[in-house]
Amino acid sequence: MSTVYCDIAVSADGFAAGLNQREEAPFGDINESWLHSWMFDTYEENAAEVDGIVDSGATIMGRNMFGPVRGEWDRDWRGWWGPNPPYHNPVFVLTHYARGPIEMEGGTTFHFVTDGIQSALAQARAAAGDRNISIAGGARTVNQYLAAGLLDELRLHVTPCVIGAGERVFDGVPAQTLERVSVRVASLVTHITYRPVR
Repeated sequence: MSTVYCDIAVSADGFAAGLNQREEAPFGDINESWLHSWMFDTYEENAAEVDGIVDSGATIMGRNMFGPVRGEWDRDWRGWWGPNPPYHNPVFVLTHYARGPIEMEGGTTFHFVTDGIQSALAQARAAAGDRNISIAGGARTVNQYLAAGLLDELRLHVTPCVIGAGERVFDGVPAQTLERVSVRVASLVTHITYRPVR
């Protein structure tokens, strides 16, 4: 069976975004480079981890990761990534508000799922076939899948900064044991892979 995995960059205190996410500040009131400079400034050092983020047959994300629009879809928002998002597979966006699919360049199609994380996972499994499924984020979405016991592998990319407030991985997740699979230290990030013990 395919693996359900998550790659998420976090601060040393576990935050994947700061407060006040909005269109001009997708990660809130923080310097985005604190979390993601390792992906761009030292790509060659971290190529395997960066490439692994989108090496899936289908992707699931929360509505906040898709964009800043809240409530009803009152504008034609098509994601943060421009006309050719990096996913190149079906992406299932968790939301409370129905919307038709959006086809983008490069094979990415955004589908909007209004009936919860289990339904999104079932649709992603059907779309991915034998390939793995990525839970792209944000932190709330990752936490829902962790809490429900639906995540097979958690890949944290821990950066040397402290954010202090915002969206934190593990908030609301019940006590559980994680098996550490691997740790790799790079110049701007520490890559840690865990498997939840069931």
